Amino acid sequence: MVRSTLLVGILTFLSRIFGFIRDMVIAYAFGASTNISADAFLIAFKIPNFMRRLFAEGAFSQAFVPVLSEYKTQNDEATVKQLINNVAGHLGGLLIGVIIIGIISAPILTFIFAPGFSQYPEKFSLTVSMLRITFPYLFFIALAAFAASILNTYGKFAIPAFTPILLNISLIGTALWLTPYFEQPVMALAWGVFFAGLLQLLFLLPFLKRLNLLPRPHFQRDSGVKRIYKLMLPALFGVSVSQINLLIDTLMASFLITGSVSWLYYSDRLMEFPVGVFGLALATVMLPNLSKSVARGDMQSFSNTLDWALRWVFIVATPATIGLLILAGPILATLFHHGEFTAHDVMKSSASLIAYSFGLLGFVLVKVLVSGFYSRMDTGTPVKIAVIAMLTNIILNLLFIVPLQHVGLALATSLAATVNAALLYYYLRKQAVFQPNAGWYALLLRIIIAAISMAIVLWWGCGTMETWLNTHLLERGLRLLSWVTVGMVVYFMTLFIVGLRPAHLHLTTEKVDN
Repeated sequence: MVRSTLLVGILTFLSRIFGFIRDMVIAYAFGASTNISADAFLIAFKIPNFMRRLFAEGAFSQAFVPVLSEYKTQNDEATVKQLINNVAGHLGGLLIGVIIIGIISAPILTFIFAPGFSQYPEKFSLTVSMLRITFPYLFFIALAAFAASILNTYGKFAIPAFTPILLNISLIGTALWLTPYFEQPVMALAWGVFFAGLLQLLFLLPFLKRLNLLPRPHFQRDSGVKRIYKLMLPALFGVSVSQINLLIDTLMASFLITGSVSWLYYSDRLMEFPVGVFGLALATVMLPNLSKSVARGDMQSFSNTLDWALRWVFIVATPATIGLLILAGPILATLFHHGEFTAHDVMKSSASLIAYSFGLLGFVLVKVLVSGFYSRMDTGTPVKIAVIAMLTNIILNLLFIVPLQHVGLALATSLAATVNAALLYYYLRKQAVFQPNAGWYALLLRIIIAAISMAIVLWWGCGTMETWLNTHLLERGLRLLSWVTVGMVVYFMTLFIVGLRPAHLHLTTEKVDN
């Protein structure tokens, strides 16, 4: 499982690098505070992207993978193929209906997700026009996620992890070469999203055919489909609470000054880098393995897998948090401070990135811990916790938005994610399905010492923001790379010096004291 996680992490890292290049190109072309196009496109992209989290790698995958794993473990190939065919028919039909409704109701969706745009008719109209182009992306990407779930269940993790790169390549290409052909240049990005979804789906189909699992959609509602519906409906809310919170941020940010939506977007993108590279990779590999343990009735293996994953979360997410807190400004200046993205945009985005960073550990923990519920087909508990987390986020948003503006929205989301993670952990322990192995106190002490050492070195060496803003792009990049490398070396060397060894992080079959 370590090898699979590493492979998915590397491919996700590559995808995120292309994602940063994509965002750099968009920031260069459209800026943030000086152009309505950036805010309009980000909303038109965020709405189908949010629904993708529900219908794709969010609730659907969390409901589908445990059932498919059980079928694969306990039934023959013909029965498994029948389940896949029936799910393909039901999911495809549902998506077509959602797409039709979404295109027709684009003005309503725009008003719901960005009501502040109604004060600016040109921005509102542009968002609606782009949303009608980007919304069908949901159909393609949700079916691509369906294909990816099948491949992951069969241990084929690399191909699904590679496919998001196609989205970034599509947007980079349209931003660089197609914008001159549109009266509104940003419309090229909307078409880039549309074709990216189609490319990702077509890319995955040959790999399903190799497994002899290429779906032939049927509409029979058998027991497997009914179970997936039963698991998916509450999970539509529960597993996507972080996305709902981010959309609440966007909704409230639409009432703030122009640029607020973009500042939150760019800071969220950077915060999502470690969450996606590590948290998503870990959760992707864990869910099929946890589901197999449950199907076999091996709850000791289930608990050990969760314990192993949580140790890695703290080891990796802690330095990522320190790095983002201290290097927020330098990272944003290096990646985006050129073209239309001004020094003012850098400072505003770095403030919200710092606020998001406080919730990084919570965001990663949620992705890992929620797998402990959905692998057991327990959808009720995460939903109850998600309701509490969402209400916490709304209350904190209302408290923070006036004094802190967009930064308050980011901070509220971070605190809500921390509450979500803490409650998920509490209920896993309460349900007696997870028991931490020995050695946690020593591990956390080592991590704290290493994190403090890293923070001191970075704080001493990173310099002032004025220096970062006034240096050449290449010099900024080399300097940032140097300090990120130094920080990582200091952190992991300190961990080794204080006694952490690879043996402490092996996935064990028995409880061990380290």
